[in-house]
Amino acid sequence: MKRAPLMIANWKMHGTLAEAVPLATAIVNGVPRIGEVEVALCPPFTALARVGELLRGSSVALGAQDCHWEIRGAFTGEVSPGMLVELGVRYVLVGHSERRHLFGETNERCLLKVKAARAHGLTPVLCVGERFDQREHGETWDVIEGQLQGGLEEIDGPVVIAYEPVWAIGTGVHATPAQAVEVHASIRRWLGEVWGKERAAAARILYGGSIKPENFLALIGEDEIDGGLVGGASLDAGSFVRLVEFAAETVS
Repeated sequence: MKRAPLMIANWKMHGTLAEAVPLATAIVNGVPRIGEVEVALCPPFTALARVGELLRGSSVALGAQDCHWEIRGAFTGEVSPGMLVELGVRYVLVGHSERRHLFGETNERCLLKVKAARAHGLTPVLCVGERFDQREHGETWDVIEGQLQGGLEEIDGPVVIAYEPVWAIGTGVHATPAQAVEVHASIRRWLGEVWGKERAAAARILYGGSIKPENFLALIGEDEIDGGLVGGASLDAGSFVRLVEFAAETVS
């Protein structure tokens, strides 16, 4: 089954309004000619409203980097799914490795966020991945299976999965195509056991981890890799547009 590639720009904690506006504008102007590729930008919360205005009417979707699972309440500093929907957000990252390892986000909280996002019509992007020491000890699949089980319990889609090996996040080191495909294929087999083969075949599984124009073509050329969750390279419009162009070549 051919799946439309999805390219997500995760700007993390980068981008004042003065920086986010020209970056979003350059990306929007760069990608209209690119056909069967979905593109989403995840700016910081402070830039969501303004970037959302720029994206309105374009082919580029708005995404958020996180959300809380409650509709409202005394949760200082948090943002609810309903608040994101009000701004036109369509995708929301859940369980990014930095959320898990820097802020102690658990599988249980990821599940709450996935459920809340779906209940509000958002498409959650559940991030999974292992640390370097876990890979060295042969624990890669045990870790990822636990994150899938914990974050998708009783969830039958639509959910995007992003495999982002922690050892490749911001390090300049990326998984080889063979390493990425092995994990992606295992994720799809697991989804097939839980969701059924048809639904699993339609699920999009992205790769994230030091993606650059220099290494992405070999990755996106693999059938099991359905797009990219792009960090640092998405802060340069030219680099990100080039990555989208590589993804477009797989469906041309």
